[in-house]
Amino acid sequence: QVQLVESGGALVQAGGSLRLSCAASGSIFSINTMGWYRQTPGNQRELVATITHIGDTNYKNSVKGRFTISRDNAKNTVYLQMNSLKPEDTAVYYCNLQNGGTWYTEYWGQGTQVTVSS
Repeated sequence: QVQLVESGGALVQAGGSLRLSCAASGSIFSINTMGWYRQTPGNQRELVATITHIGDTNYKNSVKGRFTISRDNAKNTVYLQMNSLKPEDTAVYYCNLQNGGTWYTEYWGQGTQVTVSS
């Protein structure tokens, strides 16, 4: 059984910064991809950033240059440093784990609320 526990969501003013963390526990394969997605009411969940076990990253265009994803493989933890936050970044942020290689099993965290006030 794999569990993802997120932390770090908060209310912040526009232009501010937040750091989200997600710790994975359980049977974690060495080959995996971890990431962050976000969702607002009435909309589909969208990719924010992902990072592979070897550090390859991928970002949503609108967060490039403002957000940085990183991970600590020894701790099975992924981080999302969010700078220069905008009101449009307001959403519930979900941690994601694709556990394995080509035939991975996918897991989600419970979500953490990020609210950016203008």
